[in-house]
Amino acid sequence: MKSEQLLLMLDYGIYYEFLLQEDTEKKSEKIISLNEVEAGKNYALVISTNAGLWRYQLGDTIKFTSLYPYRFKITGRTKHFINVFGEEVIIENTEDAIKIACGKSDAIVKEYTVAPIYMNDNESGAHQWLIEFEKEPTDLKYFSEILDNALKSLNSDYEAKRFNNYALRPPVIRKMQEGTFYNWLKTKRKLGGQNKVPRLSNDRKYAEEILGMTDNREV
Repeated sequence: MKSEQLLLMLDYGIYYEFLLQEDTEKKSEKIISLNEVEAGKNYALVISTNAGLWRYQLGDTIKFTSLYPYRFKITGRTKHFINVFGEEVIIENTEDAIKIACGKSDAIVKEYTVAPIYMNDNESGAHQWLIEFEKEPTDLKYFSEILDNALKSLNSDYEAKRFNNYALRPPVIRKMQEGTFYNWLKTKRKLGGQNKVPRLSNDRKYAEEILGMTDNREV
């Protein structure tokens, strides 16, 4: 039976430590040991080895699905998340929401990236989704609604920030022209299987670069 879960190997000369994902950007990082982890929480993985590697942060985030034995799944990267408004959205959330939205709208997403739109005096913040479709949905607004509702169901922090548009208004989707993300990676000299479009960012650097390359339509 296939499973996405991995077994943490404890007898390979590796000492494991963990950071709660929300603490990875803080100067005073609180490291916790293996016996302190909880199932269902996202952690950044830190390792030390008997070969001399000392407290090396791999850059992956993981979530334990079992503590006896220690089984986990990889949920994303430490630098790829959005938490500008306390919503704590990770790649696992957006990937699952995309699957739900595509399934209900008969669409196929080829590439995407998400960046924050900051609050101003007149309106709440938002998440801007830059999406290149392989197969476009018939109704892009319906796709956006399904995506939003899926994220609410998957992430209680996002749901709380979306309540009455308190901190976040609905997602802002911009449909990207075919080849936009490929061309952006090309300008970065990052073509090839080892390089991927960053799915989430806590600032607008990538989004502004991509938007500057082509004329695209907004929902």
